[in-house]
Amino acid sequence: MTKPRTAPAALVALLAVVASLAVPSAAPARIVEVGLATPGEELPAPSCPARPCYAVSRTTGYQAKVGTNRGLMKAPAHGRIVAWTIRLSRPGRSQITFFNRRLGGEASAGLSILKPGARLFSRVVAQSPIVELTPFFGQTVQFPLEQSLPVRRGQLIALTVPTWAPALATNLGNDTSWRASRPAGECDDTETQTAQTDIRDLAQYRCLYQRVRLTYSATLVTEPRPNRE
Repeated sequence: MTKPRTAPAALVALLAVVASLAVPSAAPARIVEVGLATPGEELPAPSCPARPCYAVSRTTGYQAKVGTNRGLMKAPAHGRIVAWTIRLSRPGRSQITFFNRRLGGEASAGLSILKPGARLFSRVVAQSPIVELTPFFGQTVQFPLEQSLPVRRGQLIALTVPTWAPALATNLGNDTSWRASRPAGECDDTETQTAQTDIRDLAQYRCLYQRVRLTYSATLVTEPRPNRE
């Protein structure tokens, strides 16, 4: 039986150097939570069951500004949205009944990826399924996506609410505002259906609501960067 020979120390060191050169440098993707004013921030508490109880209703919207940040819901890089999170209040029974009757049914929401254009127009380029929210009232809940959503840098990640969602934090600073897919002059009409529910839908986001924040965020996995030649 032949015994294996021990390689000289110098040869072992040389092989280790060659092996390290053969391994490509890492180009990892990043995980970014889009929609937080600061890293690790807790989404603010929505208004209900306080009176009055406010809810997002029958529209698609995105946060336009929080403090000095005017791009809170813009994707910072190319990638894919793999999950989204929403903080929901716990409305009272009479409040739930009121919203269900006036706004088309039980609370529901989903994500829309918007390609922004001129004069506050935006077009839907990708959407998640709409999910029922009622079982999660009082929670901050994350919904993983079975099919991730492609997003390009600079596109907007919006919340689409075909009925209603108790996901509005109110009485905030004057430097906080969100936009809805409602035409100019109809910002007070919160019952007419204006949600962008189909791919390629185009809407103008003329309505700006101040001192209010939508309590949602989205988890982005960025595209890895290739090695430089």
